[in-house]
Amino acid sequence: MTTPTTTAAPRTRAGSPVLVGVYLVLSLVGLVGTWWFNIAFFLGGGDDYLGGWFANAASSSAAVDILVAGAAACVLIVVEGRRLGFRAVTIGLLVVLSFVIAVAFTFPLFLALREVRLRRT
Repeated sequence: MTTPTTTAAPRTRAGSPVLVGVYLVLSLVGLVGTWWFNIAFFLGGGDDYLGGWFANAASSSAAVDILVAGAAACVLIVVEGRRLGFRAVTIGLLVVLSFVIAVAFTFPLFLALREVRLRRT
């Protein structure tokens, strides 16, 4: 009788410092990338920021995409943050900053913090 062999790809260890670094770089790119355009909008005399999100079909599609993904990210931040024992103020701050700064900043930041917590446990 032969035993089947599996050749699954090696899994990244929870709390990997490399993964933390990747998430932090993505968070920084999300912060700079979104605010580069936000500042350009306001310096250019923009006055209807949310209206711009729904200015045409393409921007409306992108707006709905980020709103739904952002809502899912916030749910994950709350649920996983509680599961891992994050302080309520940290969870709340990440959720609020998702709307004030950008989900592209806070979600990878949360994932980095999550990896650090997983490494400690």
